[in-house]
Amino acid sequence: MMWLNSVPFPSKFVDVEQYVESMLCFITSSGLFQHLCGGVHILEFLTQEPDLYETLFPEEWRQFFDCHDMPKILDLLLREDLGFFEKLIPCAGGTCNNLEWRNGPIPPASLLEYITKIRQHNLKRFLPQHDRHASYGSSTLARHVAVGMNAKKIHEVSNLARYVDTLSSELSSKYSCQISHFVDFGSGQNYLGRALACPPYEKKVVALESKPLNIDGARGMDITAKLAKKEAIMRNKKQHRNELYGKHCTEKIAKNASDKQSAPPRDEMPSPASGLCSTGQQSNMQYIETMIHDGNLSSILAQMHQDSSPSKPNPSISQPPNLMVISLHSCGNLLHHGLRSITLNPSVRAVALVGCCYNLLTERLAPLPGSPSSKLRAPNARLSETSSTCDPHGFPMSDRFLRYKHANGEGIRFNITARMMAVQAPRNWTQVDCNSFFTRHFYRALFQRILLDKGVIDKPVAKAHSEDINNDIQNPESNESGKRKEQKEPIILGSLRKPAYASFLTYVRAAIAKLSTSPSHSAAVAQHLANLSDEEILSYEKKYAHKKKELSIVWSLMAFSAQVVESAIVVDRWSWLREQEGVKEAWVENVFDYGISPRNLVVVGVKG
Repeated sequence: MMWLNSVPFPSKFVDVEQYVESMLCFITSSGLFQHLCGGVHILEFLTQEPDLYETLFPEEWRQFFDCHDMPKILDLLLREDLGFFEKLIPCAGGTCNNLEWRNGPIPPASLLEYITKIRQHNLKRFLPQHDRHASYGSSTLARHVAVGMNAKKIHEVSNLARYVDTLSSELSSKYSCQISHFVDFGSGQNYLGRALACPPYEKKVVALESKPLNIDGARGMDITAKLAKKEAIMRNKKQHRNELYGKHCTEKIAKNASDKQSAPPRDEMPSPASGLCSTGQQSNMQYIETMIHDGNLSSILAQMHQDSSPSKPNPSISQPPNLMVISLHSCGNLLHHGLRSITLNPSVRAVALVGCCYNLLTERLAPLPGSPSSKLRAPNARLSETSSTCDPHGFPMSDRFLRYKHANGEGIRFNITARMMAVQAPRNWTQVDCNSFFTRHFYRALFQRILLDKGVIDKPVAKAHSEDINNDIQNPESNESGKRKEQKEPIILGSLRKPAYASFLTYVRAAIAKLSTSPSHSAAVAQHLANLSDEEILSYEKKYAHKKKELSIVWSLMAFSAQVVESAIVVDRWSWLREQEGVKEAWVENVFDYGISPRNLVVVGVKG
């Protein structure tokens, strides 16, 4: 366990302060980073002239990419030892002419510099040495406790349960603070809470969940895990059959049944939810159905003092509890609410939360006019809506990120496109994965070109030329906002069935069929695409086939760069904890194997 008020920053930096300052400077001054992280969208790849590939990258980059295939390019971005090039160039007298890398030219110096910057500002993502024994599928969970979990979930639950158990023990020894209850924010099927409530941990867990269906399913799995047992239900069989099948059917059943007396009817029939009881004197699990809107747990604490019946006090809470708020992959703002609980509730002594789904975060700051990230984007209703929420619960949390001054203004911003890319895990991509999603993205971008040519959508406006982009990268303060006309409602196609991706022809036909059922787009599709022939569709594929690799390069660099977006979001949360007066210690640590579960960073705060 870290206990160093720090984050797993790269070894290049002397301390965490130097790392954070360098990262903030980079993400606000690099024009290319801002374009790749929110400033472009793959749907517009083939609808702009010149296209995004030519606009984004200088000629020397494009020439290098032309000479290498995608596996080599991905290796360069993600795995290649860049020190090789630092040694190679001096040996050649400082020139790059005739130097080779993998049977082709070596990368341009500017490309190597950009790759280095991204790697330098990405948090370390490997498990601490003492936790590396927790390999894929290994588990301290009994089989009946791991019910419903796949190997990935077993790895996550095993590691995080062990982690928070160790954290609570260290809190007890360091601060004489005995954690009485673990409060799971967004418990879902309660895999984590169940593991903590069962041996060997046997902790008291309060599971907060908004969906009754999840709670019912979790209670059912509690029975399998031997955490609870199903209560025997005594009922009047004749009355029960009558309720199930109707009186006429019941009379027929009664004629063939034995002439035995049924048990007397009970006054109350327990519901499936209340038909669970503990295997011991007092259950370790308590479920509370609630929608979490902030970190205030006063209503939760009130319910914790009650058992399943509101009139019966819970004997496990005889004194003010000491709570640890935990969560396994809290989506969006839910993690922010969990962190804020440490300052809003005296009973919360610590938090340990693993986040995910950064695309579901809201935005605290309105977009800056004229920033590089807005220069290449066409007007987009979804982008405008998500960027103008000004939600105080959203990103950024910390004052440091909120008030950071830079050439374009004040504050750190990541729009929904940047946050969606931050959920990618490029270091886990396999060749099969790459072939699959590169093809999907190419089909969608090419279909967008058809929609543009046929008049279903408008041509993107107010785009910048490549020379403007290159100038912005060097001089971000020179950006100016431009006026844009309102566009037609964007087409959100969503996912299609797997057979649709067998070829571009089947994809287009499936996409048209889906849009034909949309109230917003069915009329335009019928008007403009009804006569689209198979031959014309195939001609588009042939004409733009060479663009697939270029699109794949752009997408790969977007995902590669967005690793810094994820790091910044996590550091912002840690910075917020550091800013709170009552928080004694705060740190970020890896708790899962990145190759198994890439959203593997736990944010910890301790009151002491």
